[in-house]
Amino acid sequence: MAADAELLIDRRRLRRKLSLWRVLGIGGLVVAAGAVGFRVRAGTESPLFGAVQPQIARISVSGFIAGSESTTKLMKRIGESSAVQGVVVSINSPGGTTTGSEELFRNLRQLAEKKPIVAFVDGTAASGAYITAIAADHIVARETAIVGSIGVLFQYPDVSGLLDKVGVKVESIKSSPLKAEPSGFSPTSPEARAALAAVVGDTYGWFKGLVADRRRMGEAELAKVVDGRVFSGRQSVPLKLVDELGGERQAVAWLETERKVAKNLPVRDWKPSSESGFQLWSALGLGADLAGLDGLGARLRAIGREAGDIAEGGLMAVWRPEAASAR
Repeated sequence: MAADAELLIDRRRLRRKLSLWRVLGIGGLVVAAGAVGFRVRAGTESPLFGAVQPQIARISVSGFIAGSESTTKLMKRIGESSAVQGVVVSINSPGGTTTGSEELFRNLRQLAEKKPIVAFVDGTAASGAYITAIAADHIVARETAIVGSIGVLFQYPDVSGLLDKVGVKVESIKSSPLKAEPSGFSPTSPEARAALAAVVGDTYGWFKGLVADRRRMGEAELAKVVDGRVFSGRQSVPLKLVDELGGERQAVAWLETERKVAKNLPVRDWKPSSESGFQLWSALGLGADLAGLDGLGARLRAIGREAGDIAEGGLMAVWRPEAASAR
């Protein structure tokens, strides 16, 4: 009898566990179905169905610009979406790496072959972010926006003086004098400085050529804006850095009048899929959340975002007000 009673108790426990998992499973399906239904009704992108409602896609470019495979895939998805009638690139960034800015520019130009694109400077479009802006065929900026900083920067620390003070000497064996220069552990030689200056000058020339071509500037017009300084949105119109002052509404109006995009379409955010994917740091953050360590989970996710923004070195097209030189 005791054995039968224990067996009955075990069966009841098992039944309760199965019921719990059924409830959780059904609940998950309901939530997923509701989310898909909402996205379909709203016209935003769904992993299964894509965007279904005619719309204008908004791509936000903010923070430090670096190369991103997820952003490249985003451009491709937007280009292939039959629902997207036009694109607004909303920019608020001081720039980033030259390679990351170049990649974003090229991706936007490829997208422009399929969809009309307008740029909206909602704060700052400096240096590499201005490269992003000129990828569009029309630029709208707020009156008090920061625009420009056309130039290239290469910075590195020189800690040789500090090492001398603490009695530390770094030895190196190099195949040639300019290998691994600048090192930061010793003063930069005139030859190494000249080699770096040549790289910076070449990239600077590429940047200026891009501005001259995209903004249809002559030599005299170009000379007024390529000394590394920034301009307000109001200053930028007569200098031909931007086309029009206003907000996103004016950017959308340009698409409607000049590119014949249907009026009153909703503007929907399109974001790289990696923002919602289970990346390593996101997964670790989720694990910390499940363990009740909410603060740690948030910090782990922040580390993941920061890691994606850190450049491993190289030329920068970024506006840094504290720097001694903008070029």
